[in-house]
Amino acid sequence: MGANELSMLLWRERELLEMLLFKLEEQELLLAAGRSRWTQFATREIEQVLAGLSEAGVTRVVEAETVAAEWGAAEGAGIRELIEIAPTEAWRDVLTGHLHALTTLTDEVGRLREGNSERLRAVLRATQETLAGVGETTGEYTTQGDRARGDSARIIDTEM
Repeated sequence: MGANELSMLLWRERELLEMLLFKLEEQELLLAAGRSRWTQFATREIEQVLAGLSEAGVTRVVEAETVAAEWGAAEGAGIRELIEIAPTEAWRDVLTGHLHALTTLTDEVGRLREGNSERLRAVLRATQETLAGVGETTGEYTTQGDRARGDSARIIDTEM
């Protein structure tokens, strides 16, 4: 155990964040294409990656504690604190690189997750509006608010 293992765990966490980013982009493409039928599978895969990230995070914290003890840092020291007290410039550079990459990936994941959440809310709203209007006579309207067509067809995805 030690700094090498911590670095390997940080690489693993980066890989998982990249996989999460990929899965979120996949979900985004499905939503943008209106392929709501497959979003449940994308969501399940995202949840699996999140579970892996959770496990990796716990393992990283344990290993960081070991490195902190070896390097004489305070208990509960995080990556930033380990960077400050790293015994060599090489370890400072390695840990700084990991921290920068993890921060960047986390920011990207956050932005994409928020965008996907908005799209999912829009899909839910549209579905609820469609279901609420089933059986009612609704149609398309002109820019003046007059009914342009009274016999519109609807497609409802009952698999959601």
